[in-house]
Amino acid sequence: MQYSALRIADILNVATPIYPDALIDVLLTDSRSLTYPERTLFFALTTPSGDGHRYVAELYRRGVRNFVVRRRPDTADACYTDANFFVVPDVRAALQQLARSHRGKFPSLPVIGITGSRGKTTLKEWLHHLLSPSIHTVRSPRSYNSQIGVPLSLWEITPDAELGIFEAGISEKGEMDALRDMIAPTIGVITNVGIEHADGFASRSDKCDEKIKLFSACQKVVYSVDDPLLAQRAACAIQPERSITVSRLGDNNADIKIHCTINRAESCADIHFDAHHFHLNGNIKIPFTSEAALDNASLAIGTLIAMGMNPSELSERFISIPNIDTRLNVIEGVNNCILITDHYAADYPSLMSALDFMNRRRTSGQHTTVILPDMETVGTDDVEHMYKNISLLLVKYGIDRIIGIGEEITRHACIFPSGNSRFYTSVADFMAAETPTDFDHSLILVKGAENHNTEQITEMLEARQHETVLEVDLDAMVHNFNIFRAQLKPSTGIVAMVKASGYGAGSYELAKTLQNQGAAYLAVAVADEAMDLRNSGITMPIMVLNPKVTNYHTLFSHMLEPEVYSFDLLHEIIEEGRRYGVKDFPIHIKLDTGMHRLGFLESDIDQLISELKSQDIVTPRSVFSHLAAADCPDMDDYTMEQFTMFERCSSRMKDAFPGMLRHILNSTGITRFPQYQYDMVRLGICLYGIPTLSDGSQNDLQPVSSLHTVVISIKNWSAGTTVGYGRKGVLTRDSRIATIPIGYADGLRRALGCGHSSVWVNGSLCPIIGNICMDICMVDVTDARCEVGDRVEIFGHNINVADIADKLGTIPYEVLSSVSSRVKRIYFRE
Repeated sequence: MQYSALRIADILNVATPIYPDALIDVLLTDSRSLTYPERTLFFALTTPSGDGHRYVAELYRRGVRNFVVRRRPDTADACYTDANFFVVPDVRAALQQLARSHRGKFPSLPVIGITGSRGKTTLKEWLHHLLSPSIHTVRSPRSYNSQIGVPLSLWEITPDAELGIFEAGISEKGEMDALRDMIAPTIGVITNVGIEHADGFASRSDKCDEKIKLFSACQKVVYSVDDPLLAQRAACAIQPERSITVSRLGDNNADIKIHCTINRAESCADIHFDAHHFHLNGNIKIPFTSEAALDNASLAIGTLIAMGMNPSELSERFISIPNIDTRLNVIEGVNNCILITDHYAADYPSLMSALDFMNRRRTSGQHTTVILPDMETVGTDDVEHMYKNISLLLVKYGIDRIIGIGEEITRHACIFPSGNSRFYTSVADFMAAETPTDFDHSLILVKGAENHNTEQITEMLEARQHETVLEVDLDAMVHNFNIFRAQLKPSTGIVAMVKASGYGAGSYELAKTLQNQGAAYLAVAVADEAMDLRNSGITMPIMVLNPKVTNYHTLFSHMLEPEVYSFDLLHEIIEEGRRYGVKDFPIHIKLDTGMHRLGFLESDIDQLISELKSQDIVTPRSVFSHLAAADCPDMDDYTMEQFTMFERCSSRMKDAFPGMLRHILNSTGITRFPQYQYDMVRLGICLYGIPTLSDGSQNDLQPVSSLHTVVISIKNWSAGTTVGYGRKGVLTRDSRIATIPIGYADGLRRALGCGHSSVWVNGSLCPIIGNICMDICMVDVTDARCEVGDRVEIFGHNINVADIADKLGTIPYEVLSSVSSRVKRIYFRE
């Protein structure tokens, strides 16, 4: 819906804008996501990761003319004469106020509000799938459930909507009030209350109470009574006549009793429900068997009954419920391509978010391709208009090649740009016509949903097909980065360590994410690593921490800023710089304050300053040092001596070169010694979610890398049977032994075999049996629920890298960086 600038000013209770007739229908909170500038209202939010006011000038240059700000730019009258500035005390509150007003335009719209620790997005999408054939639903894009995501979701409500389904996520006490007031749900669902995002709450009970606030004005609230704490807290807050309780565990007092029978042969579950209070009972089938899926199905049944519907009448829709994959994956493709896969949904909102994600990974000169299936048309009265909007969106994002797959999109081929657009009625037709050689040096987005079979396209374009995968969670990296940024002064920059190919995770995608997050510097070990980043489009400053530079042409031409730790190296860089005609090239001076590895000594400072002053080839950008024992409290006296020496030496350098930056803190130092943060800090292993302290101060870090494989074979063996090379695995009982395709050539150290370590299979720890082979190993799954094809975690959320390192007598750095390059990396964001 379009709003005039005057109407928005009225809603926000601010002065009449200069251009009251300007029309707005796009809300923007992230400058990188700009698509339709002339229709956009930008909210200059201030967050732990930045201040949106810094991007007003850039957005104005790109065509935006409407801004919600806390303060007008000083040059507004002179430089922004044709722009509207809505000046408010709190930009986020203004965004929420606008969302409340927009939601208020539809007072009779039924709205389902979903909260909980897990399963919100899946349940939302399942309800949309079940209801959308007959009801036009509007729902949260992906998992937009935050203080900022919810108002952006509500903005999508249109007059033709018949039902809204919105998520509400919280991370601390006091947040739910604002979400409730915006969403104004008529039916509420709480999925569960776990330990996720628990740091902002005194207890799980406290967290329950905060989530239940969403439902204070709901007509009906659906929840499970199988969690005693949730049942007790909900019963205190929600009147019985408003409650619809569900139980899978046989609670006879529940309004709806659920009985599930697992059919493993068909990979489905038969569900019988008995809702005696509503005079309803029946059977449905879902194509899943996991506990989480059964919980979601139970709550979906309860929600349908709350809406006055009989779930049995939707049995055909239940059996076709899709597997919800909210992740955007980035994979190395064939022929130097980068592959982005998105199987979340095939609709306009999810396409927009996927294109935004793609655009942030695009590098200068890189060709772009979008492979697009038939798009979802349920609730769309004008299919042609929808495809016109999609075509315009692709043009706005500058997509070079469009490949449409499906009968519907092929019928509308004439709507899309002529030239480099191709259309096929099926995936089979595409596979028959296209080969991997048709894709070269391209950024490729493969869009689709579960029923589009686009996985075949992904497999064709993947560079590696190995079943063993290192999954890299970019959201977790952003989370860890922001945890440390919140501990720093706004003026303190973060040097993000991505050496050793991002501690084994692969540096480019990490670097791209860190560049977007506003890291001050990236740091690598050698110039080759830095060159790979430059060739991949990384433009931010890069510090090279290697002991010796050999290719000065590369160093100077690509602005790779070296660490300088000795006079010999300094003289060499100055000499080479003079030969290449370099002036004022930035270098980073390394001081030895106690590590006794590399660096200038305190006695060198006078000579160092003198030599730097005597030339104009290089200029010291920063001076830094390393702490030898930051993670050893019993050696704090030594660490304090390092700080004292660094202060003496760096102050003398700073006096000589006033613009020079200073940094000494590593990950541990940021946590333990924030008073010494100076101008920058260096964030290393903690960026990857590995705590360096055991006192609980870093417990909120999230693992970034997780190593997974699959079960390829299961055999039953009797007690006394031996397994593997050298017959080292001796079975002491009748056992089920699974084979998994990972070995020491993939980075699974041989020392972990013969029962020294375990893997995680469907909630169970399963010991490794016998010697680990080069490409495979065997595990005992006798006590686990396990079938061929099941996922196996080597390390990740359930098996800590630090625990594996302890078993090997090493450190997590070595475990992470040992994962072989032949293992496929998948980078993802939710």
